[in-house]
Amino acid sequence: EERARAQNAGGEVSVAGNEGCFPSDYKPFNPEEHGLDRGFRCKVPQEALLKLLAGLEPNQADGTGKSGDQDSEFGQQLAGPRLGEDKFKAGIGLDSCVIPLRHGGLSLVQTTDFFYPLVEDPYMMGRIACANVLSDLYAMGITECDNMLMLLSVSQKMNEKDREKVMPLMIRGFRDAAEEGGTSVTGGQTVINPWIIVGGVASVVCQPNEFIMPDGAVPGDVLVLTKPLGTQVAVNAHQWLDQPERWNKIKLVVTKEEVKEAYQEAMFSMATLNRTAAGLMHKFQAHAATDVTGFGLLGHANNLAMQQRSDVAFVIHNLPIIAKMTAISKAYGNAFRLLQGLSAETSGGLLVCLPREQAAKFCAEMKSHSSGAQGASGGAWIIGIVEKGDRRARIIEKPRIIEVPPRGSLAARQDNSASGPELSTNLS
Repeated sequence: EERARAQNAGGEVSVAGNEGCFPSDYKPFNPEEHGLDRGFRCKVPQEALLKLLAGLEPNQADGTGKSGDQDSEFGQQLAGPRLGEDKFKAGIGLDSCVIPLRHGGLSLVQTTDFFYPLVEDPYMMGRIACANVLSDLYAMGITECDNMLMLLSVSQKMNEKDREKVMPLMIRGFRDAAEEGGTSVTGGQTVINPWIIVGGVASVVCQPNEFIMPDGAVPGDVLVLTKPLGTQVAVNAHQWLDQPERWNKIKLVVTKEEVKEAYQEAMFSMATLNRTAAGLMHKFQAHAATDVTGFGLLGHANNLAMQQRSDVAFVIHNLPIIAKMTAISKAYGNAFRLLQGLSAETSGGLLVCLPREQAAKFCAEMKSHSSGAQGASGGAWIIGIVEKGDRRARIIEKPRIIEVPPRGSLAARQDNSASGPELSTNLS
């Protein structure tokens, strides 16, 4: 009954007035008001994070990245070497840890993630949080999850009514997404905190053929992305609808209706599981993959490139971006660094390295799995190539921008009826 009251006629779950996610006096965080740089983010920068976590590696307490007589170095090769002919270990620096078990040639694959709310709808926020956790497993081609735990922090600033209305919806969204992924939530931890935090842990025990280690890219491979970029821009632009000073900076390049459509697209994109793409990674012989989240497309592409066994480089030519987000980013002074591949994404798509002859087939099948209601957002895009290089990623000086219209729009329906993807001449 409570869920029915929260669900509007269009099928979107929300809290009346959309005020329920935050205290009544909530004001969007403005770094500059606190003496911080405009580009400040709560997420620890990638380089700093790797240095902080280096001490967790076995025999690496000195932070040098050395691991005794093991031949791989943290941050340059897989974090943990091969442990025999058929055993692999992956740890810090990758999407998930892969730990060989003592029995039966099995491995435990495990991941955790959490963050602050970024959309107004608590139910959808729960779904997004769950999708984001599971995405780390999907990035390794794993389609099944044995168990999930939920991590939840309830804001001490919320009154009892807000807690009773909002938190059950968030929990339900997380649970529903887990069930969609074929798993269940069996426990977790809930605490009181100044801020709402939501996330979880995902665990699965796998046979070696059930996961794809993210280290097999070779020159000639093609890079494919399975969700459009621009979620951070869309969420911020939606907040600016009620902030005249900021809205005035972008109102000449976008309408309020277009911002609302982009926000809805971002929200549903973030809540979409990457499970289909994970399954297709096996069918089309993917060589490596990662999910694109807080470090942006280029940050995660760089991290993936560093893990490769071969001397390769990733070159990105095309950027699929939610429609109008490029214009907003430019109008706002390039604060998001969207075209530089550094704009944070939440529960983004998979960046997959595929054999060249398989890439277009992968994209076509991804598109065929998308319903008509999903529009152009349901699919995948060929965005670059793998060439011989120094284990780094880069975006060319003038990448081609692919404007991805929000699902359900006329433009999306027209795009959905177009022919399948082909290799761009820019990739040759």
